[in-house]
Amino acid sequence: MSTPPTPLPMVEVPGAEAPRLLEGRAPGRPAYTRRDLTVIRPGRMTWTYGRLVVRTPAPAVAVPTTATYHVDEVRAATGIGWTVSVAGSVDVITDPDDTAHYQRTLSGWSHGPHDTLLRLHPETVTGFRLARAET
Repeated sequence: MSTPPTPLPMVEVPGAEAPRLLEGRAPGRPAYTRRDLTVIRPGRMTWTYGRLVVRTPAPAVAVPTTATYHVDEVRAATGIGWTVSVAGSVDVITDPDDTAHYQRTLSGWSHGPHDTLLRLHPETVTGFRLARAET
């Protein structure tokens, strides 16, 4: 009979460390609710003046006024890494100069005509380290 694996501890990331983990990281996922369903899309982000700017292949008209952006980096073999979520109010970036700037500087995906730039105003930022179990 095999022994079940020991769960790895999750340790909350203190204060300003969570936003720092996001800087220059892999793609993340904006998540929001539409018609009582959770919608999750791929996205790329950058911090700008305390706001998160996200490029995502979502229809602009489908994005509600609040959303969460989630990024994690977890090693598949060990389960060790970190996870960060940023939640807050959202507006679609429509200014032509801002749009041109972020389309030049943020790589992304498109899905048909959908290539949307969002500005997320952080209200909560939470992060956890997924650590090795103490032996």
